[in-house]
Amino acid sequence: MTATIAVGRMLRIDEPIFAILAVALVTDLSPRETQQRGLSRITGTVVGSIVGALLSLVLPSNPFSIGLGVLLSMFLASPVKFPADARVAGLVSGIILVRHGGDPWSYALHRSLETMLGIAMAILVSYLPKLMRTESESSDRHDAP
Repeated sequence: MTATIAVGRMLRIDEPIFAILAVALVTDLSPRETQQRGLSRITGTVVGSIVGALLSLVLPSNPFSIGLGVLLSMFLASPVKFPADARVAGLVSGIILVRHGGDPWSYALHRSLETMLGIAMAILVSYLPKLMRTESESSDRHDAP
């Protein structure tokens, strides 16, 4: 997570909360599993971003519109439709409807990009144990008589 914060700051993201959440939620010791979780999270984030931004253009931010956005996002991202995390789609849609700051598309884009940064960092981190084992095995071979 430290590397994610450092990269986020280099990219001028003051508080890369969504990147940190993505790292924490998708990282696995298996790079393949991390990639699968990451793809699901990205898909859910994109679905939720689109629904949240679209609804914020036509509905005021209130409990009804937020509930509608969450439900619609979860329905569209359900496993029957896309290989997405429906919970993430609903969460992202709700967040955009609550906090878009007047420009829902820009907010949605930044949240999506920040999540993608976190997933990229998670994928890199998931390779570390494998690289460490490879390095250890290599040094053990060189130390053998």
